Amino acid sequence: MSRTITNIILAFMLAFASASATYGQEYISTPVTVSKEKVRVNGKVCYSHIVREKQTLFSIAKAYDVTVDDIYSFNPSLKETGLKKNAIILIPSAEALSAAQPAEKPSATGQDAGTETKQTAEPQKEPKTEVEQKVAEDVQLIQPTQEMKEKPAVQSRKTSARKQKTHTVKWYEDLDVIAEKYGVTVEAIMMVNNLTGRKLTKRQKLIIPEPGETVTPDLISPEPDPDMTKDEEKAVTAPEEPADTTVTEIPDMDPDWLFAPKDEVNVTLILPMKASTENVSRNNMDFYSGVLLAVKDLADAGISTQLNVYDSSDETHPILSEDIDDSDLIIGPVSSTDLRMLLESDTDPRMVISPLDSRAEELAYRHSNFIQVPTPQMSQYKDIMDWIREDSMPGDTLIMIKEKTARQTESVKQMIQAADSSGLTFIPFSYSILEGRDITEPLTSLMTATGTNRVVIASESEAFVNDVVRNLSILLYNKLNVVLYAPARIRNFETIEVENLHKTAAHISLGYLIDYDSQQVKNFLLKYRALYNTEPTQYAFQGYDIATYFIGMCGKYGSQWARKLDDGESQMLQSTFMFVPAENGGYVNQGIRRLVYGEDWSVFKTR
Repeated sequence: MSRTITNIILAFMLAFASASATYGQEYISTPVTVSKEKVRVNGKVCYSHIVREKQTLFSIAKAYDVTVDDIYSFNPSLKETGLKKNAIILIPSAEALSAAQPAEKPSATGQDAGTETKQTAEPQKEPKTEVEQKVAEDVQLIQPTQEMKEKPAVQSRKTSARKQKTHTVKWYEDLDVIAEKYGVTVEAIMMVNNLTGRKLTKRQKLIIPEPGETVTPDLISPEPDPDMTKDEEKAVTAPEEPADTTVTEIPDMDPDWLFAPKDEVNVTLILPMKASTENVSRNNMDFYSGVLLAVKDLADAGISTQLNVYDSSDETHPILSEDIDDSDLIIGPVSSTDLRMLLESDTDPRMVISPLDSRAEELAYRHSNFIQVPTPQMSQYKDIMDWIREDSMPGDTLIMIKEKTARQTESVKQMIQAADSSGLTFIPFSYSILEGRDITEPLTSLMTATGTNRVVIASESEAFVNDVVRNLSILLYNKLNVVLYAPARIRNFETIEVENLHKTAAHISLGYLIDYDSQQVKNFLLKYRALYNTEPTQYAFQGYDIATYFIGMCGKYGSQWARKLDDGESQMLQSTFMFVPAENGGYVNQGIRRLVYGEDWSVFKTR
């Protein structure tokens, strides 16, 4: 035993010296706070610990006064996946460790071994079809018996895994593709992520080292304890081989016990309402009114809300960090600038929801606690291309019309980029608005007389878009079948004749759309009119949708509600919520609704 300990210490010292020589400095890990939440798994009491950025197994083990081997024994999958940010791991309590001792030392005959030891031995006698016998889990929440105090983490050597960017694995990617993309070797990626094989899963997070960087393993595997059972030794030293274990493994990183419901949700709402001025922000006040109605409806459903409202435009009463300390979630502020300031100043990150600014999307790629609700414009453009692909038939023609001599705005660039990346073949056509109706003949020459002519307009100019739509409607007299595909902004152009949208069977992709034929919308209108004696604006709808969804999620799933964001699509009153994890960050809503202007003057929602 003493020789084993000596070897472990020597290995650690050599690795630490190597890392120090490579990087020239020590790495200070993130302090570890002992969790106050305990759980019982198959009769064994454990702490539920959320892994924070730059925490290591060694610092976590030190804080909880256990060994790294103890953590591995209760979390066998760590050998394969490595330690991941925001992962939930089980830390055995002193009671759990003492209770496990008898099972670790079975008798020589095996007659006095505990139940768990029998489970390890039985597969040797049973047919292979019965090896994977299900074990029922008895999991329940336990209230802490005493106040836990924060314990400082130990210093750890710096590794490339702690400083490099993260890559989210796409369904079509393998290690060779990812290594080539970042200019690193497959071996380097495998080493910093503690991978024992080349198999990857969709949305798996991989830490990417810098090209040419010296890479050392993040963890040092200790030599096996001579007193371990053979099965325990196998689990520690050969993680690439499937091994039996005496500890029941939780099959999912998000077990049910994480999502205990909350009877009351603490919400902070930050809006620039300008309430103390003569120029009150009507839009933000309408948003606030929608939130209040949602809070009332949620209370009727059994979810109580403590709503703390702050006017961010009131500089005489700045928002302090202690004002939001107890918040389960924060809605607002509105602008991307204010959102960035809040995210960077919040030392104890909680989920921040961007309610109105579509330009705040980029924050989701840098902050894991950020949620972008307004659907990005690029998502609309991609949906248009998907829509065309779904509708297209053999013999159809696809045409993209651009304004000749006009400066390309960022929006136009995104439209063209979406078309280029779609794989669809477009016929480009450009003209100046001064050419007027002279373009009818050259445009007609590009079109098919037998199939459908599907048209996209790459322009933000209301005058130019209006001219194109008018010219397309004229072509109908030539017995040509024309269908227009456009983003939501075309509905805001005042000079667009609605008649021409119907003539061209306009297909419009939107982030927001209110279906006034929906019973849910009708119910909302009745309640809103009764409460405020006025008609709701789109901002009131947005406030109601956001508050209903996120407060409801927190009430239903508790403090870990954000882990359920990407579970599926939710249809709200005017929005579709479909949150997709952003690489290296938070979540972005990709929900889209579709509207079609029928030739019979109907307007109907298709999604």
